[in-house]
Amino acid sequence: MTYVIGIDSSTTATKAVLVDASGSVVGIGLSEYGYDVPRPLWSEQDPGLWWDGTVAAIRSVLATAGVAGSDVVAVGLTGQMHGLVLLDDAGKVLRPAILWNDQRTGEACDEIRRAIGPERLIAISGNDALPGFTAPKLLWVRDHEPDVWRRIAHVLLPKDYVRLCLTGEYALDKADGAGTLLFDLAARDWSGEILEALGIDPGWMPRTFEGPEITGSLTADAAAATGLRAGTPVVAGGGDQSANAVGVAAVSPGIVALSLGTSGVVFATTDAPLRDPRGQVHAFCHAVPGRWHLMTVMLSAAGSLRWFRDALAPGVGYGDLTREAEMVPAGSDGLLFLPYLTGERSPYPDPLARGAFVGLTVTHDRRHMIRAVLEGVAFGLRDGLDLMIAAGMPAPSQVRASGGGIASALWRQILADVLDSEVATVSTTEGAAFGAAILAAVGAGWYEEVVDAAEALVVVTPAASPGADRARYAMAHERYRDLYPALAPTFHRL
Repeated sequence: MTYVIGIDSSTTATKAVLVDASGSVVGIGLSEYGYDVPRPLWSEQDPGLWWDGTVAAIRSVLATAGVAGSDVVAVGLTGQMHGLVLLDDAGKVLRPAILWNDQRTGEACDEIRRAIGPERLIAISGNDALPGFTAPKLLWVRDHEPDVWRRIAHVLLPKDYVRLCLTGEYALDKADGAGTLLFDLAARDWSGEILEALGIDPGWMPRTFEGPEITGSLTADAAAATGLRAGTPVVAGGGDQSANAVGVAAVSPGIVALSLGTSGVVFATTDAPLRDPRGQVHAFCHAVPGRWHLMTVMLSAAGSLRWFRDALAPGVGYGDLTREAEMVPAGSDGLLFLPYLTGERSPYPDPLARGAFVGLTVTHDRRHMIRAVLEGVAFGLRDGLDLMIAAGMPAPSQVRASGGGIASALWRQILADVLDSEVATVSTTEGAAFGAAILAAVGAGWYEEVVDAAEALVVVTPAASPGADRARYAMAHERYRDLYPALAPTFHRL
């Protein structure tokens, strides 16, 4: 037997997923860690945690599965996107990584728009300047930490620091590169125009690769640390969302990936680099060679239900909450919920947006509030989907869903009704790490193309289809969309 490993370096843990040639997950290793909030709105992490987590996760999965490291034929990488890792000319980390959820860079975003022009920025990169992206973090370091700025020799993203530790190579996949705001979306590589306008040295930026391309092989030191074989190839992989799309086989136009975790992501593959002229839809390269994707993000998806449980029903299980919601008809008897509990990104890039229940009466009780939360999250995801369709994406033929929220049959049905599409689940819940393993399988030569590998290794099961409540939800969604414009002035005053 031979195997591939997918490694996911997320914000809170590193996961190593061991996959055999049939696509079965034969083992999972996990190593958890934290991140730092040294000031309000800041979010930082020691890159050494990712390497330590990788070593621990790989050793754990090999031990628990009883597999020899020499039987692993390729490694794929994925992880949190947009983080800024700065190294000197010796490869030493210069400061803690600034993470995707850091919000300190508002002024730098304004500077990027002035330097390039907002329309030109979107035309080149496919995106507006947002605080979470990598480029404004670089400008922040230039303006606030000049001693660090002068010593920069290499810029990496989080998973690519792990790659450096594994292989000694400075390399980056094109999907994650597109999330830096420094990429030419159509050319699938660094934009000389953006780099020059922002005063960023092109020599700092690593060579870029397509998702299944081999970027290097394990060094002897990395092999000794992890238990894998020296010389094992490491493929480029992809950022967590593009790798997750591979992991649910959302690799062709018409198939949409929906991630319903703490945040909610709607992801659609495209054959061409589409752009939203207003920059409300993220447009990135896909981990599938020669393909791109559109993506919208809501910040509090399943996180909204977690907030409700913790604040208003402590100790009650999620299954019990959704069973209560089943007792209420679609539309929650006129109660609406805005899920902007931590601000919002799509469709409103507004960190000051706030959550709200609207329409409460004495006839409503906890059951109505739970169902309104489920429906409000679905409406927010529909907002993102509508933006993507307006940008040129075809309406989905199927939504392939993953994440903790999908465990609820009621929520799956609400999503099918609101999104007006079949909602399916897949054979593994390992998402991005499984997608990284599929990319490794292509790099190992098991398959010629990523599309072939994903379709062969991912088992899709339809879970819900639009039903009789579809029309009622369409009317409720219209009312929902009126709420943010009406309440935004109050949110900002608050």
